[in-house]
Amino acid sequence: MHNSSMTLILSLFFLFPALAFQAFQAHASQTADVNVKNFPETQQIKGDVQVNNFPDLQQVRGSVSIEGTTKYIKKEGLVVPTSRRTELSEMVYAGTIETDGFTSILISLQGEIRSEAFSSGTTGVLLIPDEKPILRTLRDAKRIQFPIECMVHTKSGDPVFFESEQVQQRIAFSRYQMYLYNTGNKSIEANVYLYLLN
Repeated sequence: MHNSSMTLILSLFFLFPALAFQAFQAHASQTADVNVKNFPETQQIKGDVQVNNFPDLQQVRGSVSIEGTTKYIKKEGLVVPTSRRTELSEMVYAGTIETDGFTSILISLQGEIRSEAFSSGTTGVLLIPDEKPILRTLRDAKRIQFPIECMVHTKSGDPVFFESEQVQQRIAFSRYQMYLYNTGNKSIEANVYLYLLN
């Protein structure tokens, strides 16, 4: 009786670790839901891993961009005769600039005076908001409201080639009309470069 009890106890003693080890292996082999991160190489997760996606409310779909949006516009070879800055009928119309979706604009003005003998004057480019009340005020009252302007002053004896300081300003309207003026006594040929930024 004593020997059989001792045998049973020894059998259980050696059998229990084996059963415990099998249970541990079965549990470890089950697939687990984990959040996977980019751990350093010494902490990499190995083995079977199941990755759960976010719930439907947190799904990311479509294209994602972190780059800013820009647009480049150039108007070259614009001949601008003598004109007054506030006289709409005398200035040279250079088109409409669509600025919707952009927050600022960088303007560069460059050109050439078409004669070596010229008097002092100012050459400029005006972006005027394309809004009826603002354009009517300019036409009827000779007042320029909310302009974006880039200009260069020239005087007698300067080189015939000129360039302005670059002007960067915030955009406040979705569309502008562009005009050029020249208060000197000789015609000029102007080139305007616009860089729209978001």
